[in-house]
Amino acid sequence: MTETPRIQAVLFDLDGTLIDSAPDLAAAADAMRVRRGLASLPLAAYRPVAGAGARGLLAVAFDLSPEDPEYLAMREEFFLEYERCMTQRTVIFDGVPELIAALQARGLLWGVVTNKMARFAEPLTRGMPLFSSAGTVVCGDTTAHAKPHPAPLLEAAKRLGLDPRACWYVGDDARDISAGKAAAMPTVAATYGYLAHASEAADWGADAHIGSPLQLLGLLPTFE
Repeated sequence: MTETPRIQAVLFDLDGTLIDSAPDLAAAADAMRVRRGLASLPLAAYRPVAGAGARGLLAVAFDLSPEDPEYLAMREEFFLEYERCMTQRTVIFDGVPELIAALQARGLLWGVVTNKMARFAEPLTRGMPLFSSAGTVVCGDTTAHAKPHPAPLLEAAKRLGLDPRACWYVGDDARDISAGKAAAMPTVAATYGYLAHASEAADWGADAHIGSPLQLLGLLPTFE
């Protein structure tokens, strides 16, 4: 950490880090269940896998895996269902607007690197005023690879005109930390999102952990 350049930007994962989209993701999967005559499941059943997208939600709703023959058709049905409801219940996590304002006040850039496809991430972020100040939004299909590959993070740094080592990456999933480390970025694990227990992040190898968005501000002098 001591060898890295001075921090110039903070990059964030989207779902589970900046926004709580679990209620809309769960509603989409649950609508599919109900349509098939299955009992509705509570949000608590879906929430821990919300960060895994269709793969995780369909596993909970139907015990379905990507290897199942019907998976691709079910995934597209889920995508269509989610498109219809993706802005109805999604909210920004408490403390995130204040965090972004504080980063900007310090002269830092910020951006988003998500595995959410542009089909969903772009209209979702355009619809929230918070993201109007983001320097870049890199989606899951922006580059040839998604996280945990470092390509999306390197693309974000390139768009901001920065050395990747001058960017921190904050995320709530092991893939986020793996991608950040592979991109030579200092990494911060956000444990307030979809993790059932904060201890789940202990083995990810992140440089730091935060239990709320604003805790990130306390780390800034440590890494500079």
